[in-house]
Amino acid sequence: MARISGEPRAFREAAEQLRGARFRSELHVREIAAPERIAPHSVAFAAGVSGGRGDDAEGDSPYGAGRLVLLFDPDSAEEWGGPFRIVCYAQAPLEVEIGIDPFIADVAWSWLIDALESRGARYSYASGTATKTLSSGFGTLESQGEGAQLEVRASWTPEGPGFAAHAEAWSELLCLLAGLPHQEGVDSLGARRARQRAEKAGA
Repeated sequence: MARISGEPRAFREAAEQLRGARFRSELHVREIAAPERIAPHSVAFAAGVSGGRGDDAEGDSPYGAGRLVLLFDPDSAEEWGGPFRIVCYAQAPLEVEIGIDPFIADVAWSWLIDALESRGARYSYASGTATKTLSSGFGTLESQGEGAQLEVRASWTPEGPGFAAHAEAWSELLCLLAGLPHQEGVDSLGARRARQRAEKAGA
């Protein structure tokens, strides 16, 4: 759990907003031990995508998993652009035919930005990476065949009082990476995959 003793009021209030965020129902979200050396005060959460078969994704889910950390350090305000900084990670497996899409990393990053903006989560100093990985099994792992994975690592400075919106945007990003439909109608990987198959069938 988050550290309580000596926590500044601004950090306590922000952390409580994160705890009260409305995460997507397909996720199992839990508070985890926060890093202690990055900033004087921090709170962290982990999420796993449920497999839909009674799996609560208590650990890192094979369907998709992520981390969200809120950092508070007034001494870093000049570097961060404010006393708070959010760091997030989200990853999920892909079908190989999606993994070879040359624009899939761009799409993943745009989902994060769209999720933040659609929830009115004000931010600045955003940075990060979107990485796709393709793999092939050999030897005793040959039966695994080919695989692909997509991950997003990002950080940004939250502005304004609405910290829950930032956590909800991370929740949306993780679900989209896992191929679940967007709650507001934007294409997920599943929709993108179906469209590609339709295009191939019509070729």
